[in-house]
Amino acid sequence: MLSYAPARRSGSGRTPGPFDLPHPDKPADMKAPFLPWASIAVALATAIGMVAAGAGPILAVSVLILWLGTLWLSRPEPQISAPPREEGSVSRQTMIDLVEPFSVPVLMLDEQRIAAANAAARDALGPHIVGQDARVALRHPEAITLLDRPSGSALVRGLTGARSIWQVSRVSIDQRYSLIEMVNRTAEADISRAHTDFVANASHELRTPLASIIGYIETLSDPDAKIDAVTSARFHATVLRESKRLQSLVEDLMSLSRIEAEKHELPRERIDLAQLAASICGEVQATVGDARVTCETVDAVVIGDRQQLDQIIRNLIDNALKYGDPKTAVDVRVAKAGNSAVLSVVDHGEGIHPDHIPYLTRRFYRTDPGRSRAAGGTGLGLAIVKHIVERHRGQLDITSKLGEGTTVTVRIALAVTADKELS
Repeated sequence: MLSYAPARRSGSGRTPGPFDLPHPDKPADMKAPFLPWASIAVALATAIGMVAAGAGPILAVSVLILWLGTLWLSRPEPQISAPPREEGSVSRQTMIDLVEPFSVPVLMLDEQRIAAANAAARDALGPHIVGQDARVALRHPEAITLLDRPSGSALVRGLTGARSIWQVSRVSIDQRYSLIEMVNRTAEADISRAHTDFVANASHELRTPLASIIGYIETLSDPDAKIDAVTSARFHATVLRESKRLQSLVEDLMSLSRIEAEKHELPRERIDLAQLAASICGEVQATVGDARVTCETVDAVVIGDRQQLDQIIRNLIDNALKYGDPKTAVDVRVAKAGNSAVLSVVDHGEGIHPDHIPYLTRRFYRTDPGRSRAAGGTGLGLAIVKHIVERHRGQLDITSKLGEGTTVTVRIALAVTADKELS
């Protein structure tokens, strides 16, 4: 149904009449009025004929006026043209330019063919997909099923890799064009899997010493058990050892949790790494002997968290003493290399097979679980070191050669460089 807008006023200030011609500079709002020229001509001819036949002029004029009035009253209503409706659509090139900067992959489909793909989509699926049939480019049953529907979403696994997970959504623009949005859910799935594995591993690590403690305590508390003094002392020693192991595990878990909670907060304290390393080496030498630890340092001031840097040095020295050759010394060095302070801890033990090195910083990962537990390790030492180094925007490197030993190197920006980055 057409709606009539209020009449507009012309330049003279009056409301235009039905027979006013449109202004030459403005579009007409209505069609030109319809005039029945043939009927008017018949009316004039009739009036003239009446006069010629002897009728009075007044009667002829009266009939003419009445006839013209009848024609006026029976005229059709003026047809007002509706203004063109704004569709609000955009061109294909505008749509392509709109989706190009999106950070997630977006495809523009012309029916089932890929008319355009933004940079993220070309990186994920390859530049060759433009012009391809979308069913060939996506090549997955779930995605193909989605393409048979005008809109919807589907979870597609293995689209860009064996473990990749993508949330693919389709939205129709009109009967011809539609958009495909792809959101990578792989990282979320990996995080969820890592949390599940962590809970499972932590539960296992906690349960093992608890089971040992409970078993020995139940035996010692059994009134019917005939336990001699030597066996009782050995049981008590085992309970004490497992309790300390449990305590260490809980402390490491809490420490790891604190470090992860602070990982986005940059430390701002100026610390002399050489002085800190020398102090810790002196404490360790007082416990295990001077021959077991050597320390070589040069002045190297960094921006860091004193407690966490202390923890790095102690964890690395502790690991080297546990798994290195007990007949050789653990070497602790602090040096400078360019704009970085370099902390290295070297043991001369059996070394680590190259297959294990990429996984050493995983939580609870052990190359020899039995030996690690016997030495009192929790499996979290290097994981803690890695997270502390990441918080300090540093770099952790582990190199090892079988039969020669292992070197763990930590690089942290010197204070001058770190101050520039912070500012």
